[in-house]
Amino acid sequence: MPLIDLILNLAGLLLWLNCRSLSFDPLAKTLPITLVGTLRRAEPPRVRGWHLLMALIGLLLGRALLYWQIGPAVNWTPKLPLGAIAISFRSDYLSRMLLFSALSFAVTLAVFYLCLLLLSMLNGRSREGDPFQRLMRLHLGRIDNWPWPAKLLLPLVLAALLWLLFSPVLTHWKIIPSALSARHRIEQAVVIGFGAYLPWRYVIGALLALCLISSYVYLGNHWFWNFIGSTGRNLLVPLRWLPLRLGKIDFAPIVGIALVFIAGEFAEHGLTRLYERLPL
Repeated sequence: MPLIDLILNLAGLLLWLNCRSLSFDPLAKTLPITLVGTLRRAEPPRVRGWHLLMALIGLLLGRALLYWQIGPAVNWTPKLPLGAIAISFRSDYLSRMLLFSALSFAVTLAVFYLCLLLLSMLNGRSREGDPFQRLMRLHLGRIDNWPWPAKLLLPLVLAALLWLLFSPVLTHWKIIPSALSARHRIEQAVVIGFGAYLPWRYVIGALLALCLISSYVYLGNHWFWNFIGSTGRNLLVPLRWLPLRLGKIDFAPIVGIALVFIAGEFAEHGLTRLYERLPL
């Protein structure tokens, strides 16, 4: 069931990205005063944004019903990992499954945008010609132009605010214990906010692994591998002062992967212990 939930979350993410991409179509909104503005499609588009949005809503509602029907039979308790804690939902309540379906997709969507934010900080305004870089800027909008300290603080602030917004709902439905005070809830929000950085370890690990492969295997002069190479070099800047090269072999990506995952495990364990020690 967790694998099915992951696949459906990825399907929902693709629907969301396709819906968003329609607004980026240069022929969708053009003015006749420009050369592009004089161009028109030969036939009207068959798929519109609201079609994809309705399909996404249908997916979230449909899988909630599926979980409600199948979950109790297979003794499945859905869990929503939030770094410091994992929230459990009873699958024998339709209302809980509707909430879990929405929040599970919201977490997947948040992780995707966190990945884009990390890449934006690493690459800045470099490599304007990369298709992925342009797509990333289209999805992030004005946030891509923010200074890197503001981008770095954004996950903490947003995750903390979202916890303050949704924790009363989770408390009302008796999914999590109620906070003792407003200060206690704020402390919880700060811990949950720091947990928003934990998914970056997988992104960094994957980028460094691809960078390691492209360093020793020639895969062509494709924009994707050029993007991976430049991003990997930016990630390894803090390790440049270490003697990690032996002849033609560079151990920096391997050391970087190890350091990132070790730091991530310690951070996750520390946040979990910190959340558990908050007054109940």
